[in-house]
Amino acid sequence: MTDWIQACAFDDIDNEDVIRFDHDGRTFALIRSPDDEIFVTDGLCTHEAVHLADGLVMDHVIECPKHNGRFDYRNGKALKAPVCVDLSTYEAKVEDGYVFFRLR
Repeated sequence: MTDWIQACAFDDIDNEDVIRFDHDGRTFALIRSPDDEIFVTDGLCTHEAVHLADGLVMDHVIECPKHNGRFDYRNGKALKAPVCVDLSTYEAKVEDGYVFFRLR
């Protein structure tokens, strides 16, 4: 099993917001749901590789800032054109006030 990666403090992410996290040459989106759960997805839109951290989080959806494509960040499912390829998602947890996730 892959080791957990410490990303940031839980309080660094506002409720219903997203931040960018870069690790080992890759970009991830760390998202805090309205229920204060943490989700981690690939950080670039599958349509044109735009940073999702610049997008809008509403309920359980993240919207790409460039063409308004939408994903369910809980499972990565593409919801609205022009996106048609799902996002990869990663197991995440909060421990001792910090956000951790692991790659598959």
